[in-house]
Amino acid sequence: MATAIRTIGHEERLSLVDHLEELRTRLIVCAIALALAFGLCLWQNHALLRFINAPLDNQTRAKVEHGEGPLGQAALAQQGLLRLGDQTEAIARLLAAPTSGLPAPTRARLLAQLPALRADLAKIPRTSQGEKPITLGIGEPFTSTLTVALYFALLLALPVILFELYGFLLPAFNPSERRLALPLLLAIPFLFVLGAAFGYLVVLPAGVRFFQNFNSSEFNSFVQAGQYYRFAATILLAMGLVFQVPVAILAAVRLGIVTPAQLRRNRRYALLACAVLAAILPGDLVTLALEMIPLYALFEVSILLAALIARPVPVAAPAPVEAGVASVAPGDARERSVHAIIDHTDPELTD
Repeated sequence: MATAIRTIGHEERLSLVDHLEELRTRLIVCAIALALAFGLCLWQNHALLRFINAPLDNQTRAKVEHGEGPLGQAALAQQGLLRLGDQTEAIARLLAAPTSGLPAPTRARLLAQLPALRADLAKIPRTSQGEKPITLGIGEPFTSTLTVALYFALLLALPVILFELYGFLLPAFNPSERRLALPLLLAIPFLFVLGAAFGYLVVLPAGVRFFQNFNSSEFNSFVQAGQYYRFAATILLAMGLVFQVPVAILAAVRLGIVTPAQLRRNRRYALLACAVLAAILPGDLVTLALEMIPLYALFEVSILLAALIARPVPVAAPAPVEAGVASVAPGDARERSVHAIIDHTDPELTD
């Protein structure tokens, strides 16, 4: 188990069996971390379900309050029943008063019915609730709960999994490569969580609002739990991966594939790519602008960081010029040497 909590040195030499043993140990550690996180998430499944259902509940509550859709019609009927009950209670109190002129036995029966009427009215919810995912199969509430718990368990266990992956791959890097890889690997979970939070707060509510209101007058929309959780997980995962762009850019700059100057010259293409990506994501024009701003800000931050870690471009020293020989451009020198070979006037060929 020691190889799972420490990294092997670059100079150490292990056999194939030792590498497989280390891999097995690290996989066991990852599985234990995932199992513990899954147990914790399963224990707190009610809080997690409320958390992941909140965008759907918040975005559809206004729709329900306006009486749109089956839930909206039920909310209108609920409010009408409450008003009818309050009016019935007020009328019963007036009739049960001694000044109503009714016989005493009748007024007594009305007074006796008031506690039951108030108890029935108290059972009716006073506020409308937003839409929650529905389940169709007998076991779908159980499987949906397990799915949500597993999604959050993967997120909680991600630091441990990345640490074990880093520890297994680290010996392959030399010290200079390790200095490059360590900051990038530390940035990956941070950027992933940042992207997932952006997806939960901005993209997911916009997606729910867009799809729930699209042709809503022609359909009775019910959101199935399994489909909604897959939709939410896809958006959060996609935004977490999109926020890894700075890591890819910094790695490309450090490896010498691109330069900060090239990134600055291609700003317009980056802006176009951010606009296309924001347009692909669901939402309206306001949401498109909200999605474009952080994506392009990540690109600009990547340029600033790339300028700090970029490799210096080596400048070749000018070749010495012999006395009496005019300097020529590389292309001219190559062209003249070819002609000299063809005309058999190259000194090296005549010697």
